[in-house]
Formats: sequence, structure tokens, C-alpha cells
Amino acid sequence: MTHLAIRNFKILTIGAALALFVSSVSAQTAATYPEKPVKVIIPFPPGGTLDKVGRMLALKVGEQLGQSLVVENRPGGNGVIGADVVAKANPDAYTLLFNASTFVTAPMTMRSVPYKVLTDFTPIGLVALAPLSVAISNKLGVSDLKSFITAAKANPGKFNFAVGSIGSAGHLCTVKLEQATDTQIAVVPYKGTGPAMTDLVGGQIEGFIDPVLGSVQFHRSGQLKVVGVTSTKRLPNLPDVPTVSETIPDFQCASWYGLWGPAKLPLDLVVKLNAAINKALLSDMRDRLIADGIVPGGGSAADFAKFQADDIATSGKLIADKKITLE
Repeated sequence: MTHLAIRNFKILTIGAALALFVSSVSAQTAATYPEKPVKVIIPFPPGGTLDKVGRMLALKVGEQLGQSLVVENRPGGNGVIGADVVAKANPDAYTLLFNASTFVTAPMTMRSVPYKVLTDFTPIGLVALAPLSVAISNKLGVSDLKSFITAAKANPGKFNFAVGSIGSAGHLCTVKLEQATDTQIAVVPYKGTGPAMTDLVGGQIEGFIDPVLGSVQFHRSGQLKVVGVTSTKRLPNLPDVPTVSETIPDFQCASWYGLWGPAKLPLDLVVKLNAAINKALLSDMRDRLIADGIVPGGGSAADFAKFQADDIATSGKLIADKKITLE
């Protein structure tokens, strides 16, 4: 064997040994993880649907892992401030991000974001999909979606609809409703869904399209009117409310929720967290989500990554076509 061959053999041997060592450490880390509480960042204020589902998930995943998942609300910057904390965190899975589809769409509407969704985060799992409700203030006195459309046509640009954040599923759905009904709806940005729902109930705004969970209690108590849901079928928790597609054929919208970690999160940790999510979604959490009009998610991390990429492509086209920007 030549000196060159011997040197190359040594290099390959050292490389193989190093890879084996890294793999062993990674497996050991996954076996003992988590050894301390895990922080889950929710980048919007408490009280909205995102926060409620995130806390539900944190509790159930914590039970699966035998360690607390502590939720920390870090609102601001259209969700960017909290997400950036995770982007800059160590890839040890002790700082995670729970967010809605706004996470992948909002950056498309902003001039500058300090991270890239596709390269600075690791998709872990799809938690749920949330059909939206078209909730209308009682001050309008409308009884159904058709009467709202009639009123909107008679008052172009005079009805204010809240959006929990620019580029959110609710925002994009509001744009789609505008297009489908040939109406003009003014958009009013809020820092989260909780404050927006408060103003809707108080009559400061005329409408709000957001996940059903946020509006159902107010609809039942008569504090506002849900005139439609954006699912393909009527929801079990709102059987009296027709789908929007019953009035506007093929009209559908949904928000979705997921869990991410920083980039370069070890695969073994991703697999362990993903398995915990799937088990959580088979617990009583599943029935609670369904009762709230939310569809449980699940699947592998790879499934979630593809789902995310597909949504970026679809939503990106609408944002570009309508020139939706935060500034």
C-alpha cells in the first residue's frame, strides 16, 4: 500500500469513527431528552386560538416526554420577534416555536425579516388545521352571509374587518371573500386575535375572519353573529351555521398550526418530538380539538415540511397578486 493510500485509509477510518461517535452522542441525547423544562415560544398575545391550542399541546406533549413544556408569549413585529428568538436558539430542542400559518406567510408581506423560514428552522410536526368563521358585529343587524354581502355592496369600503396579523390565514381569507363577492372591505391590523375579538364584540369593528374557536362562545351567547364557516362541511360545534360554500360555491380557507425548532436540530430529537405530537393527538386532546371545530393534524416531520412548502407556494401567489404588504 502506498503512502497516499495509507493516508487516505486513515482519513476514512477517522471520519467513520467520528461519524459513529456523533451518531452515538445524538442517540444518547435523544434517549435522555428532555432533562429540563422545554420553552415553547408563541409569538402572539395570550387569549387567541393559537395560544389556546399551543397550551393544550404543551401540556400533552409534556406528559408524553415526562417533562414540562413551558409556554412563553413573545408578541410583536407581526410574529417576528418571538420567531427570531427560536431562530437564534441553540439547536438542542429546549427552545421551540409554536405558531400558525402566519409564520410562513407574514414574511412575504414584510420588507425585512431577520430569518428565512425554510433555512433557519426545523419543521417538527403539523398539529392542527383550523377552519375559519366569518364573524359579524351585532350592530350590522345581518342574519346570514347573503344579507352581509348585500350590506357590504351598499357600503363599499365602510366595513372594517380585523386581521390578527398581516398575511395571516384570516387576512388572506378576507381578501378571498372580497374577491368572490365583488365587495370592498377595509382591513384593520391587530396585535393578535384576542384584542380583535374584544373590539368585534364591542362593536368597534364590523367583522373578523379567524379560527372558529375564537368566536364560537360569543356566537352562542349572542354577542356576535357567525354567518359562515370556511370548512367543506358544517362543523359539529356550530351545526346551525352554514358553510360559506353554501353561498359561494367552492369557497374554502383554513389556518394551520405547527411546531418548529431552530435549524440543524438533530434528527433523533425531531423524531422524538414528532412522535410525542402524534401521541398527544391520539389522547383526549383530539376530542377537545374536534369539539372546538379544529381538525387534528399529525404525520411525520417530512410530511409537515412538504405541507409547509405547498402552502408557501399557494399563499405566496395570492400575496403577490394582491400586493399585500405590511408597510
